[in-house]
Amino acid sequence: MEVILLEDIIGLGYKNEIVNVKAGYGRNYLIPQGKGIIASASAKKQLAENLKQQAHKLATLKAEAEKKAEALKDVVLVISAKVSATGVTYGSVNAATVADELKKKGFDIDRKIITMHDIKKVGDFEATVHFYKDVEVKVPVQVVAENAPVAEAAEAPAEEVKAEETAAE
Repeated sequence: MEVILLEDIIGLGYKNEIVNVKAGYGRNYLIPQGKGIIASASAKKQLAENLKQQAHKLATLKAEAEKKAEALKDVVLVISAKVSATGVTYGSVNAATVADELKKKGFDIDRKIITMHDIKKVGDFEATVHFYKDVEVKVPVQVVAENAPVAEAAEAPAEEVKAEETAAE
């Protein structure tokens, strides 16, 4: 079943896009919720006319999305989480956590446009932020143990003391 989307749906498509979906999904969810309409010949013709009239407006939206993406390009998130002795986090780091960390850095991004797998262990991962139809940014997410920086800071002075002792001899 062909459906014209009336709003962005992550994982399916973007607004004003014609997508193929299973009949039940279109008939029982997309159309009753107002998220799509059946892509009949007249609806496609009307969509083409609307897109032609809104081309300038869509170009400015895309330019704004690219500007946001450019600002977010070099951002690396370091998220500290409580971790067990085996390196598994208590709870998980998810899109909402990433959105909160981005907000702390001054980027107001809705968690709904961030896609990623839930992170349940320490390491380097990637979150994708979907700003617009063709504008996506992959943000590196580094999950570290909450107590790891303290342990590293405690080790560093001990090494400096050893270096001073060898220099004194």
